[in-house]
Amino acid sequence: MTQVWPDLKDKVAIITGGAGTLGSAMADGLAQAGVRIGILSRTPAKVQAKVDQIMASGGQALALPADVLDRQQLETARTKLLDEWGRLDILINCAGGNMRGATITPEQNFFDLSPEDLDRVTALNLKGTVLPTLVFAQSMATQKAGSIINISSMAAQRPLTRIMGYAASKAAIDNFTRWLAVEMAQKFGPGLRVNAVAPGFFIGAQNRSLLLNEDESLTSRGQTIIDHTPMRRFGKPTDLCGVINWLCSDAAAFVTGAVIPIDGGFSAFSGV
Repeated sequence: MTQVWPDLKDKVAIITGGAGTLGSAMADGLAQAGVRIGILSRTPAKVQAKVDQIMASGGQALALPADVLDRQQLETARTKLLDEWGRLDILINCAGGNMRGATITPEQNFFDLSPEDLDRVTALNLKGTVLPTLVFAQSMATQKAGSIINISSMAAQRPLTRIMGYAASKAAIDNFTRWLAVEMAQKFGPGLRVNAVAPGFFIGAQNRSLLLNEDESLTSRGQTIIDHTPMRRFGKPTDLCGVINWLCSDAAAFVTGAVIPIDGGFSAFSGV
């Protein structure tokens, strides 16, 4: 069935982490709505593969290989995009992740935490959102129009066992999103909006072994998650697209400072 998206034709977007599982799906949803997409990620081959796929499907895309923690690389990417398309309307800060030393396994306790890995996770998730916003949102501020979307997590709202560093850094994303929404609206006008989405549980490379066994059956942690998700399934990356496209469009013109769960009801369920 053909999806019907809000009108976004000819808008220009950058998606950091745009070659990853969730970022790639967001890029497809926006490209289908006529958005020109800059795909930004650290791995040039993956970036180019995603660009080629979008263009083969009739969309417009631009390869922007860059590290979200390297300001010079981000500024080079910004120059390339503005030289190509002349404007930027949408920034999606999708780059992020976790690290083993910032996770506490059932065999460990808090005192096994690696401060070095905690620093790296915090940098990737928080600085990796703030720094691209500093670089790319400047043109939006000049236009006094645009949509910035950050990626939060269920772990930000309801701290989960094990993923201490990831949960803390994603909670910071919620705070930053609300703070920046106020800052942008007060100083650059109501046309520049900042929101976040909080995905529930989606299967990706980083969490597959935690949620699924080799035979694709649920692990005990995976089963617990499903038991606390009223829709009784994991998310599909395409489940993000409707909300993302809406937040990017004029249909959400009065929405800023929101953190929207896309979680199958996980955040609404008390377990009783």
